[in-house]
Amino acid sequence: MEAQEKTMVINRINVATLAQFLVLLSAAIFAPLAHSQIITGSIVNATLFIAAATLGLEGAIMIGILPSFFALLAGTLLLPLAPLIPFIILSNAVLIITFVYLKKANYWLKMIAAASFKFIFLSVISLAVIKLLFSGKIALAAATMLSWPQLLTALIGGILAYAVLQGRNKLLK
Repeated sequence: MEAQEKTMVINRINVATLAQFLVLLSAAIFAPLAHSQIITGSIVNATLFIAAATLGLEGAIMIGILPSFFALLAGTLLLPLAPLIPFIILSNAVLIITFVYLKKANYWLKMIAAASFKFIFLSVISLAVIKLLFSGKIALAAATMLSWPQLLTALIGGILAYAVLQGRNKLLK
């Protein structure tokens, strides 16, 4: 292959990767507009799994940073919970790193492990932070929001991602 042909192939790959990144980022950013934690969380987690599988660690982590800020702006994440955004971002990174690190494992094992580690990390950290910052009904609501729904939305997101990735693989063949 000539140098010019190689450059054209590389440029097509870069454009395709950038387009995929932007589509996934857009889905993650606009998901909070659903104003439902289950829908928003499932979409965001699906984008994280898809990005981890297709874009790799760095691209997926970049996508995992912004949704929490948009959830705050959209009202899905309550304003008093803003101090927890860094921990939510870190929990997204835990999901992505676990999924990528277990690359040789089967999809379902990787997905369940990643969802579980995200859930455990966020539940433990958020409970500690919530106890420091809040009391009463706000503490209970925040603790609930950042506990079992996180596992549920990560698992639903993993299932959605599997369906999308299977469809993508069929299209690429």
